[in-house]
Formats: sequence, structure tokens, C-alpha cells
Amino acid sequence: MTLSRKLRLACVMLLLACTVGCDQTSKHIARVGLSQAGSVTLPRGLGELRLAENPGSFMSLGALLPEPARLTVFTLSVGVGLLVLFVYLTSRTQICVVRFVGLSLVMAGGLSNLLDRILRHGLVTDFATIRIGPFQTGIFNAADVLIMIGVSLIICTVQMKTRPTGRMQ
Repeated sequence: MTLSRKLRLACVMLLLACTVGCDQTSKHIARVGLSQAGSVTLPRGLGELRLAENPGSFMSLGALLPEPARLTVFTLSVGVGLLVLFVYLTSRTQICVVRFVGLSLVMAGGLSNLLDRILRHGLVTDFATIRIGPFQTGIFNAADVLIMIGVSLIICTVQMKTRPTGRMQ
């Protein structure tokens, strides 16, 4: 199934408005509430809400880079990459819906974290950790979840495409 250019543009813009808006709102609530509370343990110890300002990327990768390098990699390069992804999503004539949604979610999460970097002097607000038994995540935010869901959808489309019986466009 393919989507017309106008429908793709409308879908991308709606998805961006909703997801970036929700992510930025959750970060604002975390900055206001957790700066006063310190940290909040979730019921049954399943996680913790704690404010963290991350100068790096996923799992603080690159946080120790000098500030000009972080600006180049995490702000300028990511901005260019997101612009290229936007053009791809809105101009590609044939793209399967699942891959389209996956790439759109990656773009939405990336855009929201980029917005944080631009507005918060190179820092991204993180605030959630999940614990299940001995498993514990790093600290993350809603935009990171969008990116992970998007990547998972993209991987699913690649796996379906490589199966002899599960052809996708």
C-alpha cells in the first residue's frame, strides 16, 4: 500500500505535532516536578523518575566530547539528517506504511531531542528508568521511546522483506 504525497505530508506533520508536543510537555513536567522532588520511585520498584540533563546521545554516548564537537555531531549533523529524512518521507513515491510510520517515529523522537538541544544549551532532558528484576534501563525520555519503537518497526519491515513468503514493497 502506498500513500499519496499530500497524505504523507499530512501524516508526517500530524505525527510530529502530536509526538513532539507530548514529549516536550513530559520533559517540562519532569523539569518542574522532579527538580523539586529529587526522584520518585515507581510502585513495586519498577522504575524511577529522576531528572537528568544529558549532553550526549543514547546512554550518554559522546557526553565527554568537547562542546564544539557535540554541537557539530548532535545538533548540526542530526538537524541535517532529520531534514533529509523529512524530504525522503514526503517525496518517496512508494514506501510501505509500516516503514513510513517507523521512519516518522524516528524523525519525531530525533526532532524533539534536537529541539531540546537547541533550546537548552546542548542538553536533552531525560527522566525515566525502568527496573524489572535484575534488568535496568539507562535514563531516557519519551522521544527515546519513539525512536526505539520506530527502529523496531523498521527492523520488522526489513525482516519481512527478506523472508521468501513475506514480500513487502
